[in-house]
Amino acid sequence: MEKGVLAELIAFIAKLPGLGPRSARRIVLQMLKNPSEKMGAFANLLTKVMDEVKRCAECGNIDIVTPCNVCTDNKRDPNVLCVVEDIADLWALERGMVFKGRYHILGGYLSPINGVTPDKLNIDSLVRRVASGDVKEVIIATNSTLEGQSTGFYISDLLQQYNVRTTRLAHGIPLGAEIDYMDEGTLSHALKMRQDYS
Repeated sequence: MEKGVLAELIAFIAKLPGLGPRSARRIVLQMLKNPSEKMGAFANLLTKVMDEVKRCAECGNIDIVTPCNVCTDNKRDPNVLCVVEDIADLWALERGMVFKGRYHILGGYLSPINGVTPDKLNIDSLVRRVASGDVKEVIIATNSTLEGQSTGFYISDLLQQYNVRTTRLAHGIPLGAEIDYMDEGTLSHALKMRQDYS
């Protein structure tokens, strides 16, 4: 049975999404088979990521530069902004190569019961971007969960005062699903079939 620092490491890894104590134990045991090579390289990579990766000041994405490469890509349409809950959602849309505009990452969804109010999300910066007048359409691509839909309606209401078209992803994404788990075909169809918020 693991004790001390090994138990701490296993417990830490077990808290990562998609992993539990058994998976964490297997990962640690695999690394310990050649600790100087595997653990040293892993520690170096973690340090490098911590030192080099930045959060984009414009959209909230992560990259080694800010503004990020998505925001500075002049092949993208700056008039269309896709609002997503998390970076994983942005990556899912990018993986499918189905969206050619810019993004805005909220950093979660509204959940008053859990203390997540509008001031805890990147909603003020979204309003500033829209108020600048450059954005003509905001696609609200929050997850099809109750919280995601509530967040979408909140944002849609907030943006009504601006001369901007507010759309949402079509219902090709099933209710309760998360964008990060959708295949590229479903995402492409949902973007093409988007509709006005009402």
